[in-house]
Amino acid sequence: MSDNNEKQRKTLDERDQMSELERIRHSTAHVLATAIAKLWPDAQFAYGPPLLEGVHGFYYDVDLEHRISPDDFEQIEAEMKKVVKENQTFEKMVVSRDEALELAKKGRLAALGDREVESVFKIDLLNEIPEDEEISIYKNGDFWDLCAGPHVPRTGNCKAFKVMSVASAFYKGDADNPQLQRVYGTAFKNKTQLNEHLEQVEEAKQRDHRKIGKDLDLFHIDEAVGQGLILWKPKGAVVRQELQDFIGEHLDRQGYSQVFTPHIGKLDLYRTSGHFPYYSDSQFPPLAERETMKILADEGCTCGELSNKLESGEVAGFLLKPMNCPHHIKIFQSNHHSYRDLPVRLAEFGTVYRWEQSGELGGMTRVRGFTQDDAHIFCTEEQVKEEIMGCLELVKIVLGTLGMDDYRVRVGLRDKDSTKYVGDSEKWDKAEQALREAASTLGTEFAEEPGEAAFYGPKIDFVVKDVIGREWQLGTVQVDYNLPERFGLEYIGSDNAPHRPVMIHRAPFGSMERFVGVLIEHFAGKFPTWLSPEQVRILPISEKFLETADTVYQELRNAGVRVTVDKADEKVGAKIRLAQLDRVPYMLLIGAKEQESNQVSVRHRDRGDEGAVGVDEFRDKLVAEIRSRNL
Repeated sequence: MSDNNEKQRKTLDERDQMSELERIRHSTAHVLATAIAKLWPDAQFAYGPPLLEGVHGFYYDVDLEHRISPDDFEQIEAEMKKVVKENQTFEKMVVSRDEALELAKKGRLAALGDREVESVFKIDLLNEIPEDEEISIYKNGDFWDLCAGPHVPRTGNCKAFKVMSVASAFYKGDADNPQLQRVYGTAFKNKTQLNEHLEQVEEAKQRDHRKIGKDLDLFHIDEAVGQGLILWKPKGAVVRQELQDFIGEHLDRQGYSQVFTPHIGKLDLYRTSGHFPYYSDSQFPPLAERETMKILADEGCTCGELSNKLESGEVAGFLLKPMNCPHHIKIFQSNHHSYRDLPVRLAEFGTVYRWEQSGELGGMTRVRGFTQDDAHIFCTEEQVKEEIMGCLELVKIVLGTLGMDDYRVRVGLRDKDSTKYVGDSEKWDKAEQALREAASTLGTEFAEEPGEAAFYGPKIDFVVKDVIGREWQLGTVQVDYNLPERFGLEYIGSDNAPHRPVMIHRAPFGSMERFVGVLIEHFAGKFPTWLSPEQVRILPISEKFLETADTVYQELRNAGVRVTVDKADEKVGAKIRLAQLDRVPYMLLIGAKEQESNQVSVRHRDRGDEGAVGVDEFRDKLVAEIRSRNL
């Protein structure tokens, strides 16, 4: 398993602002390295930053002949406990560049003493430190490391820790560099918080959408198709279609027009939007026309030269679309618009493609091809606030219907001292105020985060907490002044003069793949009845009742219920266990008594036995539950 998600080097100012938890985790990474150095003195360490997101709290990359495995964790932790018990002081020592280099050449950095080999990675990292930046060594006991800090006062402050896993990672995330072993751990202020986290991690394993998705036959990833490309199987497609139908009803209510666009576009389209070549590292490579490639090949053009010609625009090409917005802009631009036509709301379940590194792919939550519930609104400046409120209402409906009521709201504003933002200040002020006012109507607290706006406009993000306390960024609304300017969009105002519309991007689900992956884990595969791929399973007690089971099946099927009959020659207890494993909401048992009375014995996957009811009564109640989209 590889992990190339590199942490960017912090500035000294950023390090000074590290939270208490970050300092604990940073210090515990040094305790981990001390323990590994004691066990394997030949270890060569790269770097070990703290992490605040995800399962892990820190890691340290190490080059070591011994292959660390989970079998080693116990002895590593035992050594770490000794270091903690010794309550060693974290002592900072400011040194000159030459002094640090001399220590590294003696093998003294990230080690317990001088060695016959140099501290090779520390020499490289030393060369990256800016000339005007202070260089420091942190010492705890005999372990010395090149480090800018900060740390907690003593190793005794690092008592609540756990070594979590080990993975492979290229040095600096570059496949041309040596492959190192990345040892992950986590740490907290106290054992109570650590144990709560470990319980959450264990619960998350049980809810892992990759495992449940396979168990429930929802989706498949096939090496022959490609990593990060999801194959939606029939049952998973039901979940996706139900979600699309659900939001589609609200799109109709809010006056959106459905559109469809191709999966590919000319490179010049993305040059205009700014997506190419500025974000080319996260895109699939561009494609040249077949005839052009043939001509260039005959001229002896190399692949590298072709790539340069495509990037420079010397050769025309195409790109798998990384975003839907340029296509929607072209649909808007294909007609003349008056102020009376606005707002124009275009919606699409549009599939886009991003090049994720293989080490960053993960089930449905990190993929290379995904479908967004995308929409773009073209409106006047005066309409921005009202349109944003409509977008927020949609996100609230989505989250509320799915029982995701525990969320926080982030309002991303511009950093007024930065020059990265486009558009004039007056428009930004209006847009930011519109977002504030719209966010204040949500009935929940929101945090303003300067510097978190997109370069083209401010935004609102919904950060949802699932049932086991993990946070997911779901649902976003963004105001955009940049793309209308780049594409020269216009409408004719009441003054009979051309004006530039404002563009609003919104995606309540984000991507269907990621959203369904999150839902699988949120519900642990126990989807509410309206979302369940199989809503009812009929369990005849024996072959004698198959005909009655088929009759009930047809009646429910005619009412629009997703229903199956288990005709296996098994005892009913085994059939119930299988239905429970398949997370089917309702099981209907049919035997002699039920056949005679035209009833079914109802069993719910969570509530258990609910007794016998008439077939018509069960059908009517079930249909009402499905239509209301109850949890």
